[in-house]
Amino acid sequence: MSWKRPGWTLAAALAAMAALAPYAQKAELPQPRAVAPRGPLLASEQAQITLFENVAPSVAYITTEHVQRTSLFTAAVAQGAGSGFIWDNQGHVVTNNHVVAGARRVTVQLDAGKPINAKVVGVAPEYDLAVVKLAEVPRDLRPIPLGTSRDLKIGQSVYAVGNPFGLSRTLTQGLVSALDRHLPTSQSREISGAIQTDAAINPGNSGGPLLDSSGRLIGVTTAIRGSSAQSSGVGLAIPVDLVNRVVPFLIARGKAPQPAIGISAVDQAVAARVGLSGVVILDVRAKTPAAEAGLKGVDRQKGEPGDIIVAVNGRPVDSIGIFAAELDRAGIGGVAELTVQRDGQERKVRVKVFDGAS
Repeated sequence: MSWKRPGWTLAAALAAMAALAPYAQKAELPQPRAVAPRGPLLASEQAQITLFENVAPSVAYITTEHVQRTSLFTAAVAQGAGSGFIWDNQGHVVTNNHVVAGARRVTVQLDAGKPINAKVVGVAPEYDLAVVKLAEVPRDLRPIPLGTSRDLKIGQSVYAVGNPFGLSRTLTQGLVSALDRHLPTSQSREISGAIQTDAAINPGNSGGPLLDSSGRLIGVTTAIRGSSAQSSGVGLAIPVDLVNRVVPFLIARGKAPQPAIGISAVDQAVAARVGLSGVVILDVRAKTPAAEAGLKGVDRQKGEPGDIIVAVNGRPVDSIGIFAAELDRAGIGGVAELTVQRDGQERKVRVKVFDGAS
């Protein structure tokens, strides 16, 4: 049997290949350039790598399911995502309230493990904080180290870790851009002392930790200032000193404490219509610090306004939200010095802040 191709014999083909072999051996494949050796990582780079490696196991990836009505008779399940962090060895995870609000199902993924079902055990919409508890508690939980926000300085380095756009384990770096910002939440409330940072914060970062250069929690990332809903270099975080006051109550009671002095206030819009600014006292509850300090509310018989609170601890207040935020700053058990106007005269009174929710 002979091997043939049109115009070629097997012997002729082998002879041609042998003749071309020397040329084939001389042809060289393209080679990549040599890699230049590098020196050791900079000390600052190594510090950031170590920070991330230490804190990453404490950061949670939270997913939620919500039922959304699509028509009068139909509904669909929508998914959401956010961030959080391990609070303690009992399986409590802290996040933003808006991450889990209204969710019918919450799951938490830690490190590279499988998603774990979780139950919401406490919410504080007025602080945009929530706590969920893992249904199964791993043995190797690593609660995040806590720092403090009272001694932060503008210009110091901060780091945000979270899951922006569903991309897990993302580290961004920035500075403390400003302090003492007011962060609007729900129910006409504001958080005082919020931290402003230029570390990139995007949807999905909500509820994640903001860290100092020692890897300690100093805030909870919660908001982006801007209309694009994407990082614009102006992110806000709830200060950790407030978080550390609220979270233990959410775990123990399911709700947050309500700093109060024993007054109710006139609606801001009503006060503004009659040309009054500040917090106009409507009523004073008996046997409360406000009553003991001699504060008075609206005299309905005479139609006279009540005392007007215009500052707390020297900080001006022109709304109920800012007033509540200043009581938060003073803290339950603390003392607030009020600047009060009555009949055109201004005076200062000191009152003790108590838990109005207890």
